[in-house]
Amino acid sequence: MISKLSEEESLSLLRDKRIARLGCVAGNEPYVVPLNYVFDNHCVFSHSLPGRKLTAMRENPRVCVQVDEIKDLCSWKSIIAYGQYEEIIEPAERERALNRLLSSFPKLTPVESLSAGDAASPAPVMFCIRVDSITGISEGWE
Repeated sequence: MISKLSEEESLSLLRDKRIARLGCVAGNEPYVVPLNYVFDNHCVFSHSLPGRKLTAMRENPRVCVQVDEIKDLCSWKSIIAYGQYEEIIEPAERERALNRLLSSFPKLTPVESLSAGDAASPAPVMFCIRVDSITGISEGWE
């Protein structure tokens, strides 16, 4: 039977996981992509090289992230966190956000790998999705 997760249960799932799907609007179409992230103080922190995802979030900063925990077909949890995209531009804040990510992802991600070998590569854009609401459901979870 499907049941609703409490806000704290939903936030706990968002805090515990590291891969989400980001939902945004690119032009007039939904756009969903995987996202490595760290959740702290009601912010989903991540980064990206310039591209469709950043263009979409800059044009329409209202976004969501969706996270699952799946044991099997009949036992799972899923949350959607809604929020506002914000770029992190202040150097000390960017450094803190990047350190948060690298502490959870100690190996270089593809973004840093691309930048590390080419001085002409654009710098990764650090960003936060400031979560203002969250909802979650589960089925068969014990």
